[in-house]
Amino acid sequence: MIMPSLFHAVPTPAALPAGLDAAAGTEAVIFLGPSLARSKAERELDAIYRPPVAQGDVTRALALRPRAIGIIDGYFECVPAVWHKEILHALSQGVAVFGAASMGALRAAELHPFGMTGVGAVFEAYRDGRLEDDDEVAVTHGPAELGYPVLSEAMVNMRRTIADAAADRCISPGTSIRLEALAKELPYRERTYGRLLAIAAEVGEDPAELARFKSWLPTGRHDQKEEDARLMLRTIRRWLNQENRAGDIRFHFEHTTLWDRVSQAA
Repeated sequence: MIMPSLFHAVPTPAALPAGLDAAAGTEAVIFLGPSLARSKAERELDAIYRPPVAQGDVTRALALRPRAIGIIDGYFECVPAVWHKEILHALSQGVAVFGAASMGALRAAELHPFGMTGVGAVFEAYRDGRLEDDDEVAVTHGPAELGYPVLSEAMVNMRRTIADAAADRCISPGTSIRLEALAKELPYRERTYGRLLAIAAEVGEDPAELARFKSWLPTGRHDQKEEDARLMLRTIRRWLNQENRAGDIRFHFEHTTLWDRVSQAA
């Protein structure tokens, strides 16, 4: 299964940060990309921040001996996505693993029965089956050097924004449903509010409503992924401050030939 979150970027090698002694241990390692600016994240939680997670990164992070690992963003398509098995391995080693917002929400929805902790509305929607498609959280973005500028809008953000617009009586309930359907039909790389408004106009949606929605967007637009990412960091901060430890795992971690090969290569 393809696991989206990020796109069009190649992760930097997940070597230990310069000057950090792996034997010294650390409190938390967070995998973060475009869902939340690094400067904002650092105000929420003092942690080691790594680029969006890819296959092998969670295994490599264990060398830092963290008490907690948090997954927000992750690569897919052009880079092998983080493996379920390496998250299970981290849990089996007594490391608490949290997920939210994007790739983290997807993995947490799949692995919460095994002890991974999901946080936020996006995770809950996947866990409860209200969302199923991976493209709900997929976006395109610019390079890390520029701070991962987002070039398309996540479907989960558009759903929340359109619902808020209807709640504010900016658009009618019927228009809200149709705009959401039009947004969902777009390939995730093309999902922007500008593109959505253009298509809505082409199919004959009320010009007055579209004009109100366009004027409302600068102040009404909601970033659900950022909200969930912040919530996860606050959750980890509280968890660390309470001197919690990862709970007992309820599964047997199976060492396989493939796992040994991949983990040794990480």
